[in-house]
Amino acid sequence: MKSDPEAADCLRLPFALRLAVIAGGLLLAVPALPAQSAATETKPSEPQPPEAYQTFYLSNVTQQADANDISTVLRNMIPKAHIYYVVSQNAISVRGRSEDLQLAQEILSDVDRARMAYRLTYSIHEMENGKSLATRRVSLVVLSGGRTVLKQGSRVPIVTGSFDTDSRKSNTQVQYQDVGLHIEASLESSPEGVRLRTHVEQSSVADDKAAASAQDPVILQTAFEGVSSLVAGKPLVLGTMDVPGTSRQEVIEVVAEPVS
Repeated sequence: MKSDPEAADCLRLPFALRLAVIAGGLLLAVPALPAQSAATETKPSEPQPPEAYQTFYLSNVTQQADANDISTVLRNMIPKAHIYYVVSQNAISVRGRSEDLQLAQEILSDVDRARMAYRLTYSIHEMENGKSLATRRVSLVVLSGGRTVLKQGSRVPIVTGSFDTDSRKSNTQVQYQDVGLHIEASLESSPEGVRLRTHVEQSSVADDKAAASAQDPVILQTAFEGVSSLVAGKPLVLGTMDVPGTSRQEVIEVVAEPVS
């Protein structure tokens, strides 16, 4: 068989660039694939930074809901660290890299701060025909973000039912109603002032008896509830309430003062 001149030229090419294939009496030149090393090179794995462990004790946060919020913030800000809240110790344990522990320390120093305390002084002025008859003042301390309840008065028994048993004795069911002054206050502090949510309720027992039974007392009640913005040290009138059954009025005033 005679060789083709073009095929002879292809045979002169370097072996690394051709592959001889005989098909149908023709010699085809095909570029050869680069030779691969039998041993596959494996990159060495990068060493992992060492982990450390530290427990941070919360000094100002006392409610579990607030501590859970702080733990959530840490988990979102430091996703590669392991964070656990220890309820019995009021502490947060963190396991991670040194930079993770440092970031956790910075976050806790920002969120675990002492809450501002305010002394709220409520003044209830009893007025009649524009003249002041008496003034009653009550003071209570409320933490920013907290809630304080004050009750002053008496508990009046109210018969709610009775039933007879097989014996000659009868059993009477009695519930007690709080009568007097009831104040609830919760506030949030800000650089602009204090946002106060307050509920003031004053009740008393009337001289008249209910028609249903001579044992049922009639409770006179006045209540006020609202949200106000206060400036520390400046009194604010929350509202005016009429005293049922009389021509008198009660003016409710409050002033907030920071507690050092």
